[in-house]
Amino acid sequence: MNEKALDIKKKIKKVLDKDRYQHTLGVAYTAANMAMRYGADMNDAFMAGLLHDCAKCIPNEEKFEMCKKYDIKLSKEETENPSLIHAKLGAFLAMKQYGITNMDIVNAVRTHTTGEPGMSLLQKIIFTADYIEPNRTEAPDLNTVRAMAYTDLDKTVCTILSDTLEYLRNKGAKIDPATEETQKYYKEITDKIKRG
Repeated sequence: MNEKALDIKKKIKKVLDKDRYQHTLGVAYTAANMAMRYGADMNDAFMAGLLHDCAKCIPNEEKFEMCKKYDIKLSKEETENPSLIHAKLGAFLAMKQYGITNMDIVNAVRTHTTGEPGMSLLQKIIFTADYIEPNRTEAPDLNTVRAMAYTDLDKTVCTILSDTLEYLRNKGAKIDPATEETQKYYKEITDKIKRG
């Protein structure tokens, strides 16, 4: 872990509650581990993992105020479901507050909840690490998804998105169209590979 990561780790500990901080460390270490497996930059993966939820514990009212102040455009879905805002706001804070200039890290923070079509390797790693890190226990087929994460990243992303959509639909929760769009994109990729 480099000096900058150590510094950010200390700062992050101050802005997150205990459980969120444990989750964050889980994501950072899982992401670094996956980066080793897939040949991505381990420091970038660790850094993106540390920062992915940096805006999570900001009260909703404050999140809205910050987005207005910094002219961060929110979708209808984000306005109706404030828990989605932390990804976009977190990407902004990664640059503004934590001095991140690497746009791959910034984008990994921005897309870690919904994903987006055509994600970079780092984006896919953070998206997946957020779901499979060791402190997670709730998701269906977690052991299967964890094993798959080290053999087929696109298939893993698609599975996570499908499981998430099913969970949200069963709950009657609002669904961000970006999640559906991303799932469709990765389903086409994995289907194409299946067909050979």
